[in-house]
Amino acid sequence: MEYNDVISYINSIERFGSRPGLVRVQNLLRRLGNPEKNLKVIHVAGTNGKGSVSTMISYILEKSGYDVGMYTSPHLENYNERIKINNKDISDEEFATAGEKIIKACQKCVENNEEHPTVFEFLTAMALLYFDEQSVDFVVLEVGLGGRYDATNVIENPLLSVITSISMDHMDVLGDSIESIAFEKAGIIKKNCSTVLFFPNNKVYNIIKSVCESLNSQLYYVSDMHIQNVRHSIEGITFSINTDFYSYKDLKVSLIGEHQIYNTALVLLAVEVLRNKGIEISEENVRIGLEECYWPGRLEIVGKNPLVLLDGAHNEEGALALAKAFEQYFHDQNITLLIGVLKDKPYELMLKQLLPYASKVVLTEPNSSRKLPIDELEKTAVKYSSYIYQNADIAQAYELALKLTNEKDVLCCAGSLYLIGEIKKMIKKRS
Repeated sequence: MEYNDVISYINSIERFGSRPGLVRVQNLLRRLGNPEKNLKVIHVAGTNGKGSVSTMISYILEKSGYDVGMYTSPHLENYNERIKINNKDISDEEFATAGEKIIKACQKCVENNEEHPTVFEFLTAMALLYFDEQSVDFVVLEVGLGGRYDATNVIENPLLSVITSISMDHMDVLGDSIESIAFEKAGIIKKNCSTVLFFPNNKVYNIIKSVCESLNSQLYYVSDMHIQNVRHSIEGITFSINTDFYSYKDLKVSLIGEHQIYNTALVLLAVEVLRNKGIEISEENVRIGLEECYWPGRLEIVGKNPLVLLDGAHNEEGALALAKAFEQYFHDQNITLLIGVLKDKPYELMLKQLLPYASKVVLTEPNSSRKLPIDELEKTAVKYSSYIYQNADIAQAYELALKLTNEKDVLCCAGSLYLIGEIKKMIKKRS
């Protein structure tokens, strides 16, 4: 079976949509010999920062001499991006080989009158099988949605559960309160397994603490954090940090945005817990990993003159982080904002955060059945900006935004990872 055959099969099962529950993926993995049981997994859940945290942990472990699998979602340009070993995408050939095995196992499920797995369950099983066959030392496994009923939650005994920042998102699935969302994320906490929590607010902390206590899970979180000597540039962040668990001076992180300081703090705590479990990670390799890590589509600079910035901000917290970045890095430049959003996102809150920083705004539509029509987006955008342009075609909207942006200024594309993925493809074709 060829790569394109597997992609065609994946596209054909998109009709099954997204359905919470573990039975389908458990049935699928059982037919594959339960590869997940052979893996040492660092399981990462949260609303924002999952990808950045997963990437930083993966880079640090790789620089420490380990072979590290990483599974993330969604992808920007192709499915291969979701499955990496040592931060290199699975090859087309390897994708085809693993995919063919998953297809055969899916067919056996159907023959046995079991539900066909969803696309995400298919890809999760593929990643776990591939990592097992490649005999990786560790797997960094990012939750797709929520935690409790996410396909990645087939992991019974993770080496470590990591919970990043929690805020309001996917309320139609996870609940309409911060407590209910925190409870869903807490689903990745397992009996007698350690848990690391992002600098928490009281509501989140109380939920996570309660679940940890019920499962005898040792909970780690930073309660006393001192950050000093912060220096921002578009090449990265340098800062010193001192907590009740660790201390680093003049730490350099390649990912930009003030929020990455707090993501790094969580990663450093995870490193301490891994060290306590006997995993050798030197300070030098921590520093190298953080300085070299790369996470596309999140405050990613992809062009200069004008400076072109891509950011997948697609909820209120993400928009707030992007707005802070505008203030931090581009306060003396004019910003053109190219934005398209999904209709199930809090787009008015996002526009309220972002549009005041933009001298010009170009509206467009992501390539998704969930896209918010451009006319609906405009009705909200006019409340926050008087300089609005629109084009539903992403390529044409991008060309328009470029023309509106002076060489010394900034073009930021944001609002949806679907949009960012299409723009990355366009830029790659140009170059």
